[in-house]
Amino acid sequence: MNSVGEGCTELKREYDQCFNRWFAEKFLKGDRSGDPCIEMFKNYQQCVQKAIKDKDIPIEGVEFMGPNKEKPGS
Repeated sequence: MNSVGEGCTELKREYDQCFNRWFAEKFLKGDRSGDPCIEMFKNYQQCVQKAIKDKDIPIEGVEFMGPNKEKPGS
């Protein structure tokens, strides 16, 4: 799946690969220490935020999840 911003698609692909590898090789085996993909996620997130702003996509009232964010009611 492509990203909201054409320039973000490669960053998304790299992050997805990193996350899927970490999830399968570490997390599912009980190793929940650290997240080696955090910098890739931050780069992708910044790209998406810029694309949303550049395209004037309304996001008022939308809540976002991400590193260090708790789910509502947690």
